[in-house]
Amino acid sequence: MIDPAFWRDKKVLITGHTGFKGAWLCLWLHGLGAKVTGYALSPPTNPSIFECAQISTLVDSIIDDVRSKESVQKAINQANPDIIIHMAAQPLVRLSYQYPAETYEINVMGTVNVLEAARVAVQNGMKIKAIINVTTDKVYENREWVWGYREQDVLGGYDPYSNSKACSEQVTASYRNAFFHPDQYHQHGVAIASARAGNVIGGGDWALDRLIPDCLSALIKGEKIIIRNPNAIRPWQHVLEPLKGYLMLAEKMWRNGKDYAQSWNFGPNDDDAKSVEWIVQQLCERWGAGASFETERTDSQWHEAQYLKLDCSKAKSVVGWMPKWSLEQTLDSIISWHKAYEQKQDVREICLDQITAYSDRAK
Repeated sequence: MIDPAFWRDKKVLITGHTGFKGAWLCLWLHGLGAKVTGYALSPPTNPSIFECAQISTLVDSIIDDVRSKESVQKAINQANPDIIIHMAAQPLVRLSYQYPAETYEINVMGTVNVLEAARVAVQNGMKIKAIINVTTDKVYENREWVWGYREQDVLGGYDPYSNSKACSEQVTASYRNAFFHPDQYHQHGVAIASARAGNVIGGGDWALDRLIPDCLSALIKGEKIIIRNPNAIRPWQHVLEPLKGYLMLAEKMWRNGKDYAQSWNFGPNDDDAKSVEWIVQQLCERWGAGASFETERTDSQWHEAQYLKLDCSKAKSVVGWMPKWSLEQTLDSIISWHKAYEQKQDVREICLDQITAYSDRAK
């Protein structure tokens, strides 16, 4: 499904490479033989998968702020990338309520800075062929439908995080239409797409205020898990699922940019849209050792959607992408990852073993 020969020696710029998804993507691309440059702030958590797996030894790592237009331009000029995957973001819903302006600065103007720097670089003769802006399933105006949102559905976003990502989608569409329109692809040779993924989970995520990291933190300490929104249903998926989607999409964009310069959903199968309570119950069963949870009976001061899932028919039929791991397999992999980490096994090897297991199954 992913062509290793395609990625060998490809120059790839990843923004947000020090984050959870970015670190996993760096490891996968390095294993495929790509020449990766990363651009991001220092790792957002301690510990972090970026530092534990010593990813800075595998990529050209630039620690800087996506809000700095000059620094982004300098990084793109230095990397001279074939492909850009933009993932740098303020990714937390609840944090966006505390720091709304900063969330917009990072998620909207950060996208503007990356696309503008790429536009200037191409104007100056650089051969960038594919740009993917990674957003979120939360870009849609959530009407609590029981069916999945499709790429042409109305964008919105209730909270500052979701709305800033919807704005980032609009920025992407504007740059695509105004400067790199698919109808003129034969002239400029640049394809711009956006990728919308679901609730991504996996080993090595230590972000604050996320369900899986919060659960694992409690389990490791032998504490009872506290959940605040047990009936909320989300499209859970292993981190490798959307990453595979981004890589497959980039290959398609490289070979036929005109037809793939669009927005794309990469979410789990319908059966894997489960409630928070179901996820926590499954984690407790897999962890063992008397693991338990209870629901916090306080009213949240933040709005939280109750139901959200994606319709990924387009990515499945046009890109040929399919999710491979069931939610049960995903939870198994998370528990085994963190138990191996607690046993002080080599983090890079833990990740690479799971990438290999996933890739073998994905063939």
